[in-house]
Amino acid sequence: MIAQVPSGTSVVAEQGSFAMHDMWKNFGGIAALSGAELTLQAGEIHALIGENGAGKSTMINIATGVQQPDRGTLTLKGEQVEFLRPKAAVERGVSVVHQERNLVTKFSVAENLFLGRLPVTGGLVNYRRMVAEARPWLKQVGLDIDPLTEAGRLSPGQAQLMEIAKALAQDCQVLLLDEPTSSITEGEFAHLFDILRNLRARGTSIVFVSHKLEEVYALCDRVTVLRDGRNVVTGQPLAEVSQGEIIHAMVGRNIEVLTGSARQSSHVGGVRLGLANVSTEFGHVGLNLSVHAGEIVGLYGLVGAGRTELARSLVGLAKITGGEVRIDSRLVKIRNPFDALRKHGLGYVSEDRKGEGLILQHSISRNVSITVWQRVEGLIGWLTEPRARRVVREPLARLNVKMDRLSQPVASLSGGNQQKVSAAKWIAAEAEVLIFDEPTVGIDVAAKDAMHRLLRELAEQGKAVLLISSDLREVIQLADRILIMGGFRLLGELENSGDYDAVSREVMRTITAAASGAQGSLV
Repeated sequence: MIAQVPSGTSVVAEQGSFAMHDMWKNFGGIAALSGAELTLQAGEIHALIGENGAGKSTMINIATGVQQPDRGTLTLKGEQVEFLRPKAAVERGVSVVHQERNLVTKFSVAENLFLGRLPVTGGLVNYRRMVAEARPWLKQVGLDIDPLTEAGRLSPGQAQLMEIAKALAQDCQVLLLDEPTSSITEGEFAHLFDILRNLRARGTSIVFVSHKLEEVYALCDRVTVLRDGRNVVTGQPLAEVSQGEIIHAMVGRNIEVLTGSARQSSHVGGVRLGLANVSTEFGHVGLNLSVHAGEIVGLYGLVGAGRTELARSLVGLAKITGGEVRIDSRLVKIRNPFDALRKHGLGYVSEDRKGEGLILQHSISRNVSITVWQRVEGLIGWLTEPRARRVVREPLARLNVKMDRLSQPVASLSGGNQQKVSAAKWIAAEAEVLIFDEPTVGIDVAAKDAMHRLLRELAEQGKAVLLISSDLREVIQLADRILIMGGFRLLGELENSGDYDAVSREVMRTITAAASGAQGSLV
């Protein structure tokens, strides 16, 4: 049974290697933290859990000097500390890997790795030494890339691994990880877990924020759960808490999460999206795939397989250099995402919600209604905020976006709620063919369940859904068919039985066979 913390009760935890006590933080009158607590011991991995907007990121930002608390104290090895800027935290051995990548895209991987502490000889940056020192850190996180590669050329998953390497290179004593596996695949996070276990064995204190409870139970020692900026569970051993109790603590109610076998589609119609021998400027060659009405097709592959690049090409963000793309049997040439939606009913929920999915300084209603401006303007001649709000309320409600008001800037929302807003605009647009690229990255268990139900509803309505996900369990749960991609080509297609162990073995066998130069047959 979970030891609940009564609302308003302050818990003074035992002294640890790093502690946050009685943390309060308001943003424009909205309480992000109300007396929150977190205590880490040396050599432990501590899960910090909560719904989107529960206060997890605010805790991390305060712990690393990004933000200052309105009230509360930080202690490091029993000494009270104050971090007025992130550099001060790093200097004391407290490092963070944020959910959103923070790389200087025009700098090289090596320059990003040692940003602020570049090796210098005779007053000049010693690039040879920098590259040599970068290689072991990149190897430790499984990144086989040239350290002089421009950071902007990394895929989102590679950028996430790069951020982890950067934190490890700072020789940290306290490491805070905010959704570190959000853009990497199962094989890659198995490697990451080995790294974190080795750090724990060396005495490093680690905070692990994740919405994937299977990861939390596989890795972490203790758990703290926040709800509405307050502790509901404080430092309890995970062995004493069930997943159901954790979910109830997070949301304050029981949730019947979709589980079990794959979705078995009963109303699959004709081909809505078809690719024939398609090539792209990214290097895809000879791609053939189809997505039918009423069908969810999962596109799975390791980081760098070319899945996101294919999605970007299909909606006109990169060039298709050969082959044919058909929507509802019509040959199409798509110039840009506007063209994709207006002329062909093709929508794209981008993996990069901040860079491509949202206009952060605009209001929630403006962001969601951006895909329907033309439709609304056609009715009244101009766009008004009240009209936009009427259009956007339903999709926002379907995804249970936590917000104070429709007029607030999207930038003020938590990362998970931003992700839901990014999806809501395409639901409002009523697109008939939808590409979802990592739609559940960084969202909590309740929101993930809502997104899964939404995808199933869209398919049942006759929409064609192409799901790109690095979460193989998610793909197996949702998809009718699974396409496997590697090296910018399709390695095979697999009918989804819903048997996780059997399907995952076949998927990994196919990827391994392709990597070794074999042709890998699929059952």
